[in-house]
Amino acid sequence: MLTRRRFLRTVSGSLLAAPLTGKAQQPGKTWRIGFISVTHVRLEEVFFQRLRELGYAEGQNLVAERRYSEGRAERFPEFAVELVRLKVDIIMVTTTPAALAAKNATKTMPIVIPTAIDPVGAGLVASLARPGGNITGLTTQAPELIGKRLQLLKEAVPRLSRVAVLWNAANPANERSWREAQDAARVVGVTLQSQEVRGPTDFERVFAVMARERPDALLLIGDALIFQHGRQIVDFVTQKRVPSMFDLTNLAAAGGLMSYATDLVDLYRRAATFVDKILKGAKPADLPVEQPTKFELVINLKTAKALGLTVPASVRARADQIIE
Repeated sequence: MLTRRRFLRTVSGSLLAAPLTGKAQQPGKTWRIGFISVTHVRLEEVFFQRLRELGYAEGQNLVAERRYSEGRAERFPEFAVELVRLKVDIIMVTTTPAALAAKNATKTMPIVIPTAIDPVGAGLVASLARPGGNITGLTTQAPELIGKRLQLLKEAVPRLSRVAVLWNAANPANERSWREAQDAARVVGVTLQSQEVRGPTDFERVFAVMARERPDALLLIGDALIFQHGRQIVDFVTQKRVPSMFDLTNLAAAGGLMSYATDLVDLYRRAATFVDKILKGAKPADLPVEQPTKFELVINLKTAKALGLTVPASVRARADQIIE
């Protein structure tokens, strides 16, 4: 994890220093890319760094129109309409609600999403192999991984009985993840407590409910809204001494107990390749939605010690990273 964090810290500087190593289509043309996200994150810099490696550099042959909702999902439709009106060449979206807003705004302008949770279930694409419209990109396989996360959490905390599940119920892509969590809970023998948020103002209320109900552990169904409040969530589980399982690696490093996560750096870099292909003439309908190939289990033994837990050796042996 430390290696990745050092890498991300260097990305911003390398954006300025790296030469154009690729060859973008149509010399002399300036490409316009729309970028819709919840907030600025370092993964955005990873994406633009990869674009630079492919021959697209802001200030030279690329203009980026960035729009951030800051947790207000109702702003996505206005952003999408605005970018369509600006006639950008392609729209990059980082969350399913933004992708749905962009899809409603245009049926022809290409749209790429690097972290689709359930692109078929959410109605973004017809199928992974044949997207069939103007959207393509990559999926995090989040619904498929929720059972694995709950199983690992149960193995790490054998006494587990009641698990709070924090999730954004306003994101339609999360519905399948919640169903998968319920199925997995029956298999491992735990009871779930649904803790739903729909916007930034809901977190304090949910924290108060969990403090009162005192679950044995917390499981996250992550999306852009949840990740934006990751620091608050880590602070809560630390203060209330709640074992936790995250789906973002840096939250385990920040003080959570565990994470089992898709490599988001890899997904954002691959998303830039999608953009490059589309700007060179490929159609989103013909580019299959790709799945993640890199996963990482992180266990924070420092947190385990603070919680009075001894993580079984069988679980530690499977960790990609152990924080001590």
